[in-house]
Amino acid sequence: MALEHEIERLLALPVEDARAQGLSVVREFRAGLSRGEFRAAKKTAGGWKTNIWVKRGILLAFKIGVTEDRSVQSEFRFFDKDTLPPKPLNETSGVRVVPGGSTIRDGAYVARNVICMPPMFINIGAYVDEGSMVDSHALVGSCAQIGKRVHLSAAAQIGGVLEPPGALPVIVEDDAFIGGNCGVYEGVLVESRAVLAPGVILTGGTPVYDLVRKAIYRKTAEAPLTIPTGAVVVPGSRPATVTFAANHDISLYTPVIVKYRDEKTDASTMLEQALR
Repeated sequence: MALEHEIERLLALPVEDARAQGLSVVREFRAGLSRGEFRAAKKTAGGWKTNIWVKRGILLAFKIGVTEDRSVQSEFRFFDKDTLPPKPLNETSGVRVVPGGSTIRDGAYVARNVICMPPMFINIGAYVDEGSMVDSHALVGSCAQIGKRVHLSAAAQIGGVLEPPGALPVIVEDDAFIGGNCGVYEGVLVESRAVLAPGVILTGGTPVYDLVRKAIYRKTAEAPLTIPTGAVVVPGSRPATVTFAANHDISLYTPVIVKYRDEKTDASTMLEQALR
């Protein structure tokens, strides 16, 4: 792809030269991201794969940008890179952005029938598919991939993983439910229809204990930490084994899979259609 090669060429140049030659390239690249033509990661027959050149294109946008005044009147002062403007949306975009201080950067793909409750933030390179909800104080980080009909509850934090470019970003597949105050970071994969109860934190170094299948899930050199399809995860704890910890009843946080999704779970996580 010509755009991919041009991004690589520009990244090798000094900042001043890259900016002089690269502003139109970044605009073209951002437009492709916004249309969903380029994605930071894509699902293949062998699993999710990172598109390294897409992440490097986002890094180029940061590299050549200069800070400009983005203030809204005199009372609301904002300053950001000129290569990372807000996403231009209008009533025909099919995205519902409720008033109250939300921001979507240009270069994020936000499909039709997505609902954005204030305040929330969707960063460049993110992909949010049809019918999903991004609730108040939620974050969709750069390059995060969010599937169809996903509910990101209030204060859910979905990390992006922009660097290193080869690392898989956080992925939340179709029909997953992410509860309030959850955090999903460091390239974790949440498979379809999984449910994270409020307060669950998942990182690349977090072991997850499956009480149903009697298994422990961890990140490996070949694959990210993966929450299986339909798993229901709650915050749990396990005792620390060193003597000092045992003497003081110290426990460590750990996520626990307590069941797999059933009709009762579906009823409790159903999105309120009346709000749409």
